[in-house]
Amino acid sequence: MGSSLHANLTTESRNPASERLDALSALEIVRLMNAEDSSVAPAVGQRAEAIAAAIDEIADRLRGGGRLVYIGAGTSGRLGVLDATECPPTFSSPPDQVIGLIAGGPAALTRAIEGAEDRGESAVEDLQTVGLGSRDVVVGIATSGRTPYVVAGLEFARHAGAFTIALSCNDNSSIAGLADVAITPVVGAEVLSGSTRLKAGTATKLVLNMLTTGAMVRIGKTYGNLMVDLKATNNKLRDRTRRIVKDLTGLDERDAQELLNRCGGELKTAVVAHERNTSPEEARRLLDAAGQQLRGALACKTPGPSNYSGCVAPERGLASDFVLGIDVGGTSTTAVLARLMPGRDPEPIGRGTAGGANPLTIEWSYASAELIRAIDGAFRSAGWTLCVPIGAVCIAAAGAGRPEQEGHLREWAQNRRLANQVIVVHDAEPVLAAGSPKGWGVAVIAGTGSFVFGRNPDGATARAGGWGPLLGDEGSAYAIAVEALRAIAQDADGCGPRT
Repeated sequence: MGSSLHANLTTESRNPASERLDALSALEIVRLMNAEDSSVAPAVGQRAEAIAAAIDEIADRLRGGGRLVYIGAGTSGRLGVLDATECPPTFSSPPDQVIGLIAGGPAALTRAIEGAEDRGESAVEDLQTVGLGSRDVVVGIATSGRTPYVVAGLEFARHAGAFTIALSCNDNSSIAGLADVAITPVVGAEVLSGSTRLKAGTATKLVLNMLTTGAMVRIGKTYGNLMVDLKATNNKLRDRTRRIVKDLTGLDERDAQELLNRCGGELKTAVVAHERNTSPEEARRLLDAAGQQLRGALACKTPGPSNYSGCVAPERGLASDFVLGIDVGGTSTTAVLARLMPGRDPEPIGRGTAGGANPLTIEWSYASAELIRAIDGAFRSAGWTLCVPIGAVCIAAAGAGRPEQEGHLREWAQNRRLANQVIVVHDAEPVLAAGSPKGWGVAVIAGTGSFVFGRNPDGATARAGGWGPLLGDEGSAYAIAVEALRAIAQDADGCGPRT
């Protein structure tokens, strides 16, 4: 049974272009392999949205103290371990922030361990050993999409509450059904049939490069395209650190080295100390206030009544003067940044929009990516870099009246350090707040879905509708569209009036 299943995999099929491989010259082999490899990057590019959603979720988890854990067997496992190993020297990340687990353990890095990939219980033991928890992300890597070690690992990760990502090179893989996000670059048959260290291995490496690089960029490990959080553990990296300081400060080599010496060899501290004309201690404090993001620490300014560029200076207590409102809909999401004005309505200073982010209708990874896009847009339009929590954020979303949904959104906002106070309400609350002077009355929502909510002066509430498209949503855009399609279908079937 197992062999017949593998025979149906794209990666196990024969490649017509290489059927006479053994009869080719060395140059012909090179040209053939090069031509086949040219299809790998486009295949990865077709999965860009899924990869981006994975990056945003990984970044969120890392900000909240979570870890990225790769699990795989054979070539897939080795590539995961390789990517994890490169993170500390490249991004100065803690050694246990990105972890690579391979079936058969460390010995499998240099030699094949017979039957290791078939022992699913080993994956559970390995994940238990690293103390997998609900804040972590697990990426299961299996070219075939059905390696028992990876399947069992993802199943355990889901039960542990971790976010799960599946990376395979075959459509309809088993692991895709076990993951919150599935990344599936289909590269086709290999030049050497079944040798997935070739195109499939290359595609896997490209995706892993994107996951860690993208996540580290999102949490502030770079400045532009410079590795400003690298750990200078050898002469090459010490030279690179000095060059980056020279480039960013304009100092000559000797002065750049003296600056680094004063700052304990810390690249970001050195740049901030020089550019802000301050001590290493104050530079470190500015970096902490900016969430260790160099750009935020360099841009940090105190916003005046008509100048909102830069980020809020927390020591002056101004952060609490700003609030963020987010309207999460099924088809669009809007974020508005505003300044609280004594005796007046809040003054909007930035607005961002994105696609639908209702977690009830789309996967959370995609919903969170749209939320981030809307929030970033609001801060960018205000000329800000968010480097400290603002006063408060209110997230209004369909379904947020349910405790589990409210808790999920609240935890997400707290992990991102958006605001000192996080308020999550269902989407009728802001309608009442904006449309009734004293916050009571009846709110009727008719967007993608429909919902009616009421509150009397004593605070008692009642609701109707909001059951979704299968059971209700009368008067909503969805319901109207369905009625229109139903009328068209009846006309086409000859059992209804002309439309």
